[in-house]
Amino acid sequence: MRPRSMAKSILVVDDDARNVFALASVLEPKGVKLHFARNGKEALAALASLTAGDGAGVDLVLMDIMMPEMDGLTAIREIRKRPEWTKLPIIALTAKAMPNDREDCLRAGADDYIAKPLDVDKLLSLVKVWIPK
Repeated sequence: MRPRSMAKSILVVDDDARNVFALASVLEPKGVKLHFARNGKEALAALASLTAGDGAGVDLVLMDIMMPEMDGLTAIREIRKRPEWTKLPIIALTAKAMPNDREDCLRAGADDYIAKPLDVDKLLSLVKVWIPK
């Protein structure tokens, strides 16, 4: 019997190659299919192409907040404007970790928040919580 993977597909949105590599090294061994975007604009384009048709192409978005072109908060707000993505789980990732950051991310439409540097066990736990069964 094949072990069940954690997820079908996660979109990782981060402009730092080191963070992308770290996330991939943690998630891919768990059987997760990863897609990548370097900023909010690329994330919106990736979601549009990955969810075309039945809308089942992405199970979760891991969204960095500080990025060029379009930051994560703006991207989250744009995602939430689209009816087909209102229930798509989004976990905000940020290195800022200031007292109001969590509230800002949740107010923008994120479902959860984790500060960098990432605690791997906490990240995996959040992914399990937010991936639809």
